[in-house]
Amino acid sequence: MRTLKRGMIIDVNLDPAQGSETDKIRPCVIVTNDIYNERIPVIQVVPITEWSEKKARIKTNIELSPSKNNGLIKKSIADCLQTRPIDHRHRLVKIRGDLSVEKIKEINQALKIVFELNG
Repeated sequence: MRTLKRGMIIDVNLDPAQGSETDKIRPCVIVTNDIYNERIPVIQVVPITEWSEKKARIKTNIELSPSKNNGLIKKSIADCLQTRPIDHRHRLVKIRGDLSVEKIKEINQALKIVFELNG
């Protein structure tokens, strides 16, 4: 298995979920730094969901277009409000690909908004 890296898109089994949490097997973006990704089985991910005009208007949702590099097959949204920890040893289904540096920067900005981080 490839080493998990920040900015990778991986398929994750998010079940069981409760209430309005994102569920089922879906692509997610790894957002923890690579030091944690190499040493700790619990990593932080941002779930990816189907694109819609309504979702695209939300400031902390980042639009993602499918590409050979990222492994997505349809226009999608990275929902930064739904960030969650997963134990990749139990929830990882497969590795799809990698996001571009530009999209990682957009996700960084969205996470700063969600968590009220400065800088």
